[in-house]
Amino acid sequence: MIAEVLIFVPSVANMRLSWLRDRLNTAAAAGAVIDGLQAELPQSVQNDTLMATGAKLIALRKDGTSRLLAAAETPPGVDEQYDLSDVSQLTAVRDAFSTLLFGGNRVIRVFDVVGDSDTIIELVIGEYKLRAAMLAYARNVFLISIVLSLITAVLIFVSINRIMIRPIRRLTLGMQRFSEDPENPAGIFVPEDGNDELSVAGRHLADMQTQLHKTLRQQKNLADLGLAVSKINHDMRNILSSAQLMSDRLVDAKDPIVRSFAPKLLRTIDRAVAYTGEVLAYGQATEAAPRRRMNNLSVLVQDVRDILAIDPESGIEFEDDVPTDLMVDADAEQLFRVVHNLCRNAVQALQSEPSLSASARLSISARKTGGVVSIVIDDNGPGMPQKARENLFSAFRGSARSGGTGLGLVIARELVLAHGGTIALVEKPGSGTQFRIEIADRPASVQTAKSA
Repeated sequence: MIAEVLIFVPSVANMRLSWLRDRLNTAAAAGAVIDGLQAELPQSVQNDTLMATGAKLIALRKDGTSRLLAAAETPPGVDEQYDLSDVSQLTAVRDAFSTLLFGGNRVIRVFDVVGDSDTIIELVIGEYKLRAAMLAYARNVFLISIVLSLITAVLIFVSINRIMIRPIRRLTLGMQRFSEDPENPAGIFVPEDGNDELSVAGRHLADMQTQLHKTLRQQKNLADLGLAVSKINHDMRNILSSAQLMSDRLVDAKDPIVRSFAPKLLRTIDRAVAYTGEVLAYGQATEAAPRRRMNNLSVLVQDVRDILAIDPESGIEFEDDVPTDLMVDADAEQLFRVVHNLCRNAVQALQSEPSLSASARLSISARKTGGVVSIVIDDNGPGMPQKARENLFSAFRGSARSGGTGLGLVIARELVLAHGGTIALVEKPGSGTQFRIEIADRPASVQTAKSA
């Protein structure tokens, strides 16, 4: 509509000029005939000439003289006069709107040059017919504009409906269908091909729904697994409690070998009983907070070595480079689980590579810098595959071996984070896998400092 208005303004001005010039041309043709007669026309002939041109007065100026060719019996007074020989576009627009808004009852005087001669034709004409013609022209332009606007609106509606509304409706229905049953893979949105924004959004929506579906499926599997583990663990705790009671009697055995292994066996069963309780607590999403105190890290690593019970015939060498006097501020049982999980993974990786049987090595080293203890667990096994690196510390996806669950790394990371520490896979130039654990001592309280 704005374009139509911008077109209408100059076009109605040109229409007014064309209408006036047509009347001047008709009057000029009649004037040429009358001027050749060299005689004054009767009033009846003048009235016919005036009626043919729609004018009230026709005059001809030639060679510096003016001649009245035809006039009404009572020549009217002139309200406005216009020279059409030199009219600018802005002036034409102004005069056109003056006629449309204020014309109708005015009498105007219009004159213009006839062709290439010096003759000037002059008309005195009422503005009523001119304004009526301009209003009819404006009405026709308005109707045409309405028709064009309706056609444009229909085309725009069809285009927007096809380009935007329908894809947005598909996206909305896809989200609604998926939200009703997110576990059903048939409800995942199927995107359309294309490079426009909505097609890209559809592909992102499909990817998001696919990942969410996988996550929900894994969460359901984890929930089912947690329920099953909780049931098994409940009965296992009862069995271990009975084993604990019976193993207490081994302390009184007379066999020196049995007496030497009895304390380790008791500690192992005690840990197993504690683990069963923590598994039940984990199933309720309430992991126990670390009970931190200063512990000898060398003793803890020795317990890990004893529990691993590496077969000497396997060829795996266990290197313990932990200083005997290194103390760490941590929960002994939880730190034991962290180190044991990492070492067990390393032993399994070394055992899966028969070519390393003669040079397989697992080492644990540690040092304390300031108040931070750094523990490094290193092996020269085959290393972690790329898929396991991408899903490191992710349950059921971060396992480095076939059939593994990846829960050992998940548990280790959770326990280290509970201590406010860090655990990371370290890149090394050679083969193998290396993990670094860092745990900082707790700040000393005022009461501790005073007692010290």
